[in-house]
Amino acid sequence: MSSPEREFLTLGIESSCDDSAVAVLRGQRDVAAELLSSQVESHAPYGGVIPEFAARMHLEAFLPLTEEVLRRAAVREPAKEIGLIAVTAGPGLMGSLLVGVMAAKALSLAWNVPLVAVNHLEGHMFANVVSFPELAPPFLCMIVSGGHTEIVLAEDFGRYVFLGGTRDDAAGEAYDKVAKVLGLPYPGGPAVDRLAASGNPGAFDFPVPMRGSSAGIVFSFSGLKTAAVTEIGRLRAEGKTVPVEDICASFQRAVVDSLVGKLALAVKRTGVKTVALSGGVAANSALRAALKEQRGWNVFLPPVNRCTDNAVMIAAAGCSAYLRGVRTPIDFAPDPSWELW
Repeated sequence: MSSPEREFLTLGIESSCDDSAVAVLRGQRDVAAELLSSQVESHAPYGGVIPEFAARMHLEAFLPLTEEVLRRAAVREPAKEIGLIAVTAGPGLMGSLLVGVMAAKALSLAWNVPLVAVNHLEGHMFANVVSFPELAPPFLCMIVSGGHTEIVLAEDFGRYVFLGGTRDDAAGEAYDKVAKVLGLPYPGGPAVDRLAASGNPGAFDFPVPMRGSSAGIVFSFSGLKTAAVTEIGRLRAEGKTVPVEDICASFQRAVVDSLVGKLALAVKRTGVKTVALSGGVAANSALRAALKEQRGWNVFLPPVNRCTDNAVMIAAAGCSAYLRGVRTPIDFAPDPSWELW
């Protein structure tokens, strides 16, 4: 990267769901400053994200977040110092996306700075790119979160091939639903992962969804979720104590076996052995451990703080797109169903 590119500043804005995030990225990997306002505590009593509530909280958060991030990044004259604004434009919750996009448009017009709309899934992929300078295409990326479970082949930056995804529930969504039935706090994924560490993964014979190569690179977690919920209900109906740790460990074992098995199939079919993990479930300890055990693979696991939604990954993806010549007109609209491929 040339000296001008190293000094290029990108303001990243992320608001696809319930996290308001702003960051300033210097060049393609140097984080000048970042902040995130989480809404988890506000949504926890409801057991999930309330879209209208989330949008209103984004409205309250973005101005103070942006002002503080610019201060921490020592940006005194944004119109002269910021070279690009990158903003999540989908997929996500429409109300939440609108807040971030409108904030980005307002700043773009006020500062006369170019704007790039970023696909949230590409952002998650760039959580690895910004963390590992040595990661370069082609590579496989498994995106696993509350709303997504996909395996993508990155032939090049900006050129992606969808290899397979879930037919129903995403992995993170299944975690949250099983956790809710067990009475665990929201979000359920971290709670299940924590309790699974002290449980017996063989205590319950929960099915591994879509096992085997004959099913192809495809996921399905609704059946596994139903099996776990049914078993919990049976134990309670019989007046038995529910072994929460064992349920969590057995459920997690089935999820991880499914994820790793399909990723192994993608490696076999493409011949690409460079593998990256991204999304909220990428923070799961069992999944990370299982991938580290795969021999012959070059595995990239993002830092835990880069697994969940953040503005650094959006800034990195936007900067990469901008350097490739991508430009977004100011009249673009967010798309809650925006597909990356």
